[in-house]
Amino acid sequence: MTRNRAVLLLAALLFAGHGSAAAQPPTTPYYRLIDAAAERLATADAVAAYKWINGGPITDRARADQVLDAVAADAAAHGIDPQYVRTVFTDQIDATEGVQYTRFAQWKFDPDTAPAAAPDLTESRAQIDLLNKTMVEEIALQWNSLHSPSCHTELAAATDAVAAGRHLADLYRRALESATRSYCVAT
Repeated sequence: MTRNRAVLLLAALLFAGHGSAAAQPPTTPYYRLIDAAAERLATADAVAAYKWINGGPITDRARADQVLDAVAADAAAHGIDPQYVRTVFTDQIDATEGVQYTRFAQWKFDPDTAPAAAPDLTESRAQIDLLNKTMVEEIALQWNSLHSPSCHTELAAATDAVAAGRHLADLYRRALESATRSYCVAT
């Protein structure tokens, strides 16, 4: 093999490896689950803006109960513990409300940063409902692993990967950690 050909082959291998790594998310067992939880949290700003403009309360018990009932039914259909899934989604809802309360506080302190128009809450709720289904599917797929001794280590790795991949601000990183705090179940 000539030196030029070897250099070109090495360069091609390095470029191919770099491109494929950048195009694919990190392969951690819980990546899709944590990424869906982060994406669901990302709806908090739009929902907070809607509530800010329309004067609605941040805590919407009727909507939360509707979500919890739906994910529990979905969990039962997947053959996994509905109460576990309710607990996971209660944490998710609490974390989302935490982001919304933070936004309200920021807007009270600096009214110039407050939203001027209300987004369509119907779109946010439809997105949330789809993400809920994805999360329950991922919980079902990872059920045994979520109950294994390695869960906390794998959860931390997935959280780090999602936070880095999404470039999460500190508020959203803390919210994600809060939203996923009940994922691992000691066996």
